[in-house]
Amino acid sequence: MMNWLEYRTELMGRIGELGKLGPDTLAGYQTLSRAGQKTGHLDARTRELIALAVAVSIRCDGCITVHTGEALKHGARREEIAEALGVAVALNAGAAMVYSARVMDAVSAHGVPASAP
Repeated sequence: MMNWLEYRTELMGRIGELGKLGPDTLAGYQTLSRAGQKTGHLDARTRELIALAVAVSIRCDGCITVHTGEALKHGARREEIAEALGVAVALNAGAAMVYSARVMDAVSAHGVPASAP
């Protein structure tokens, strides 16, 4: 498995380098990242749990390492993280079912008849 703490340190260094080369890109990202915090509708712990579920869904290791640390910092428990990840698993399986139905629709559009029961 990965050394997540070391990876996070290395990642932040590389993002810092990228920020020096493209400061407007980094500033724009930071603005997007802070936007949700301003409404106050969700607390930081809940936002981080959502971020972890999304990180799994989009398969982003950098997101996983950053948002794991943030979720824990804001008081998320292991059990809450596992539950949020369970939602990601369920939704990804659901999305696979929805897109599988779309594939079957595309097959039908090619004139392939449905199989008889």
